[in-house]
Amino acid sequence: MSLDRRRFLQGLGAGTLAALTGCKTTGAPAAAVSTSTPLPAYADVSDAAYWSAVRDQYLLDPALTYLNTGGLGPAAKPVLDVYTRTMLEQQRQGAHGHELFHDARETVAESFGVTADEIAFARNATEGNSTIAAGLKLAPGDEVIFESHAHPGGSFPWYNQANVRGVVVKLFEPDPESVEGNVARIRALITPRTKVIQISHVTAPTGIVLPAAEIGRLAHAHGIWFHIDGAQSAGMFPFGLRELECDSYATSGHKWMGGPHETGVLFIRKERLHEVMPSETGSYSGILDQLPGDLQYVPTAQRHEAGTRNAASVVSLAAAVEFHHQVGRERIAAHGRELAVFLADELRRMPGITVLTPARPELRGSITSFRSDHVRYDELFGRLMGDHHFRCRPVSEQHLDCVRVSTHLFNTADDCVRLLDAIRTVIRQA
Repeated sequence: MSLDRRRFLQGLGAGTLAALTGCKTTGAPAAAVSTSTPLPAYADVSDAAYWSAVRDQYLLDPALTYLNTGGLGPAAKPVLDVYTRTMLEQQRQGAHGHELFHDARETVAESFGVTADEIAFARNATEGNSTIAAGLKLAPGDEVIFESHAHPGGSFPWYNQANVRGVVVKLFEPDPESVEGNVARIRALITPRTKVIQISHVTAPTGIVLPAAEIGRLAHAHGIWFHIDGAQSAGMFPFGLRELECDSYATSGHKWMGGPHETGVLFIRKERLHEVMPSETGSYSGILDQLPGDLQYVPTAQRHEAGTRNAASVVSLAAAVEFHHQVGRERIAAHGRELAVFLADELRRMPGITVLTPARPELRGSITSFRSDHVRYDELFGRLMGDHHFRCRPVSEQHLDCVRVSTHLFNTADDCVRLLDAIRTVIRQA
């Protein structure tokens, strides 16, 4: 056993937890969650055996080590089963599946600690961010603050409003060392014209966990709308949206949540729902018996859902939520974080490697971003993929020039040890 593997395995605590319970269904028989190979009770097997059993729930290519959940997260077999069965049943019956949305919405809302009438289904976090940016009543010269590391899905909706409505964008550089440093940097930008503060709950390039609740309290003390781009947090670790002090929150279902592609969630606090005008409207945005000649929005966040949606996708997103509950959301968070901390610690021991992800536990999650003085980031990414079959992500945004690694519930200690060996090989051959 290598030193890396021994050090890591010795550092992971197995713990003793109660046996996992079965998942509830999302309503219709086609949406029941089941696993072809049931997961063992965590207390009945070793830690390594448990996570190996979790990994077996995924259709992962054995020739590829997947470390890019921050880009796209694979769905587990039971989630794919729900998708396929629901889609086939709808095609068999010619059904629209409207009745499936209700239970799916309840399941997703419950997982975030909010009510179903505060949840709209979207295609991704970008669509949710765009709904907020376009829907808030803003005037030329009104200001929005967000971080310089924002993903284009979070920044472009606001730059679009700068083009369309003359909104002024103000950026802060995220502080990787201090919770208060991030709050202070935002506070310094606030003026009487500041109407919106947006943050990435977890920054996409380097995985900084920003202090959402503290920033939310700052925003509300100044009467400012607080929106969170949660594309990198939902499914990485559990939280309640009430605790984040946000007015709205958007996330993708197809990253850390493990849902199918083109799924997302938009939360708008019910007390402020009326402040966001729908940017797209259709059959399900309004009360149908008001036609013709009048549009009265439905009194829920569903007003932001326009037209026919793919019920199989929505039901499968709820199934992904239930699968995470079955595995254990706290357990998933601890596992991904332990892998990431191990990677970062070992990378810091390598000469010429700089880890950009914070070391402080309150500022980091399951992302590890790093660069090498010996190999360009894009070459390192290409060699890791082409020669060693590790799927990571190159990060060129803001000239960060690094490689991002995402560790999630289907990743193992061995994945990380082999990645470290591959990095050493690439550097040695440079």
